[in-house]
Amino acid sequence: MGVVNLTPDSFSDGGLFRDPGDAITWAEVLISEGADLIDLGGESTRPGATAVSAEVEWQRVEPVLRGLAGLVSVPLSIDTRHPEVAARAVDAGADIVNDVEGLRSEEMRRVVARTGAAVVVMHMRGTPATMQQDLDYADLQGEVAGWLKDRTDAARSEGIGAEKIVVDPGLGFGKSAAQSVELLAHAGELHALGYPVLVGASRKSFLGWATGTTDLEDRLEAGIAAAVIAAQAGVEIVRTHDVGPTARALALVAAARGHPPRPPGA
Repeated sequence: MGVVNLTPDSFSDGGLFRDPGDAITWAEVLISEGADLIDLGGESTRPGATAVSAEVEWQRVEPVLRGLAGLVSVPLSIDTRHPEVAARAVDAGADIVNDVEGLRSEEMRRVVARTGAAVVVMHMRGTPATMQQDLDYADLQGEVAGWLKDRTDAARSEGIGAEKIVVDPGLGFGKSAAQSVELLAHAGELHALGYPVLVGASRKSFLGWATGTTDLEDRLEAGIAAAVIAAQAGVEIVRTHDVGPTARALALVAAARGHPPRPPGA
């Protein structure tokens, strides 16, 4: 899953794609490098981020989503916690709702059920502005898995098909660096819930903690290693800003499992 942030304040690439045409071109580059899905986001969810209105978020996302819909063959994902943005996005061509609040909102569950979109259910405590204020877990892995089970059970009870659901442990969202590493190491165990798993580690601060650096530019190798760890655990989707290097690393994982090499973008 290649990331295209359409925000001025995302932690790694905020402000790079103020022109919709540039964002569309970059999405095409990511697909050529091996992205199987593209995730579009119009609101920063970095720790401490200031919330934006659904209207502002949609203004950022709409021209890029409409430009890509019908232009590219890969599924498009909308990274949002606003039900109204999710509804508009699916109507405009998005295939997946990537909800960092994990379908807490009844309205969001109704939107996903009504539209038939696929959905990524991510674990997060609080909001992006508050999530790092509560990092105490008696049983980190058990609590994350239990929370995801509750949310996916609620989704299914309200008409969202099991085949439409993906779960995400939410690395860096309401977790310390050490907790994020622990969840990464055990991400494959979330398959016990019965759904595919998505992991997003790309460029996050816990990678710098693990490698002893505070420089964002020094997180590439650790991000690739995180993707390999996830893939070896059977995680189906890796969300990354650095598609080319990650795709090449995962091609070796696939080859080691006996899968023939796949040309980039195929």
